[in-house]
Amino acid sequence: MVLQLIPMIKTTDFKSIADRYKVIFFDSFGVIKNYWGLVPGMRDTFDYLEANQKEYYIVTNDASRSPQQLAASFVKLGLEMITADKIISSGMLAKEYLDLKVDGGSVAFLGTDDSAHYIENAGLHTIPVRDITDENINQVNGLVFMDDEGFNWFSDLNKAVNLLRKRNIPAIVANTDFAYPLNMNDVAIAVGALANMIEHVVGKRFIRFGKPDSQMFMFAYDLVREKMEISKKDILMVGDTLHTDILGGNKFGLDTVLVFSGNVKPEDAETAISSTGIVPTYICDTAVIKID
Repeated sequence: MVLQLIPMIKTTDFKSIADRYKVIFFDSFGVIKNYWGLVPGMRDTFDYLEANQKEYYIVTNDASRSPQQLAASFVKLGLEMITADKIISSGMLAKEYLDLKVDGGSVAFLGTDDSAHYIENAGLHTIPVRDITDENINQVNGLVFMDDEGFNWFSDLNKAVNLLRKRNIPAIVANTDFAYPLNMNDVAIAVGALANMIEHVVGKRFIRFGKPDSQMFMFAYDLVREKMEISKKDILMVGDTLHTDILGGNKFGLDTVLVFSGNVKPEDAETAISSTGIVPTYICDTAVIKID
């Protein structure tokens, strides 16, 4: 019996790809950092981008913290060049929507107290779902799913269901992720999955922001175009997940790079790409640029 080995997908050096683009969008977890901390060598990548005056942004579905807090988390990893203005979070889109659609009253949220930053920046009063009562429910004019932490899954999810049954208000999902990795082997349910469940229970269509939705990429694209003259062909999206980073970038018309430092492993890549039909423009081992 002859064993047939599945050939490994050929990868390209990330530097040779990055040099072709004016702007690079990076996903955060799985690209810049992972379970163990900073992906080894990523400091060199950002030093190189800074030295060559290449624009870059962190495009993330993480709405659990403000851009300032997210930037501070990178500083702790030794990436002080990633400042708040480099962070483009799905929570920022939720804020834009609230600015336009909710006029006064309170906006309820599921998530940590830190995640309420985006709602408060829209000039609205925030109220955690746990604090909704019969006395104040009529003042609630919106519900935002921000994060999977900071609330009681049993009582507060039930309260959210009944809020949406009683009030005809918009429900906004600021993070569309269904799960996130805890370690190499385990994942945890993310707030996007909770929102999906409640959406089916109440029979209402929720408003979603974040990758792979094109609104996320349009928002990032518009922010970049405020600073420089650019087209989509000048932007590269780097991610570790086919269904969010790569699919979203492809749909928006960006070239994409799949890296193996996070969700997709080299031995699984060919099967994953074939089964999903989501094909990145390039594949790299990591997003590390080695400086000689």
